[in-house]
Amino acid sequence: MSTVNSENSKSSLDWLKWTITVLLLVAVVGGNSLYGEQTHIVLRVLVLLALTALAFVSAAFTEKGKTFLGFAKDARLEVRKVVWPTRQETVQTTLIVLVVSFICGLVLWGLDGIFVRVVSFITTSISI
Repeated sequence: MSTVNSENSKSSLDWLKWTITVLLLVAVVGGNSLYGEQTHIVLRVLVLLALTALAFVSAAFTEKGKTFLGFAKDARLEVRKVVWPTRQETVQTTLIVLVVSFICGLVLWGLDGIFVRVVSFITTSISI
């Protein structure tokens, strides 16, 4: 029975954290539109960045936020495991893609020319 109470208190706290997050983001948007031309831009940007950072911190302490942060950490570890190609491999692959694309373009241009001539021949020979 204590696990049910614990889960209910977590979900209610998550609801409160999401409410705070949304209110902070609404304050960012509203503050930017209300005080857009009245305040100095550096001060306005610093306040908006601080409020946005607080909103992200508030969201990070929710269950979904913790899950997302775990996912982001795992994704970063996976990206570190990737073997990236060298500059020479990248240039060679890019050149191959460009040459193949050019050849395919020429083939499609030729087929288009043939089809235009065939359709033109059919439509001009069948005159009503």
